[in-house]
Amino acid sequence: QDKEKLEICKLNDPPSAETVKDMIKYARNVIEEFRRAKHYKYIELLEICELSLDKMGAVFEDSNVYMLHMMYQAMGVCLYVQDWEGALCYGQKIIRPYSKHYPSYSLNVASMWLKLGRLYMALQNRTAGVKALKRAIAIMEVAHGKDHPYISEIKKELEDH
Repeated sequence: QDKEKLEICKLNDPPSAETVKDMIKYARNVIEEFRRAKHYKYIELLEICELSLDKMGAVFEDSNVYMLHMMYQAMGVCLYVQDWEGALCYGQKIIRPYSKHYPSYSLNVASMWLKLGRLYMALQNRTAGVKALKRAIAIMEVAHGKDHPYISEIKKELEDH
């Protein structure tokens, strides 16, 4: 399971153990830098994410936890600046590995489906939006119970669209 979370690119000439170790060190540093960079302008934060994803992408698969962490941060920045297309793009890359890494009824996965659903709706893609919101509801019904107020809220959202 942990090996899966640190997935390395499958290249004809696989990266050396040293290269992988260096990239993990880089990933940890950039995550720490991002954490401390909250006072930066949002465009700079997005740049940190994009540059680090570009660099790490040479060694790590998109499903690698370090890649996912930076994609999640980038998605957050996009949401904050209301770049719905950008946020959706990152969310679409995140959801499959999240579904693999987290348990079946993880609220992290439900939360991502919820974000995707709302983004699809905002971008006028009702079919994909409904599908994503229903996936979020299915997980939340198991995690929270069918009568949870949050679930009623999302169902109402579906009816209103």
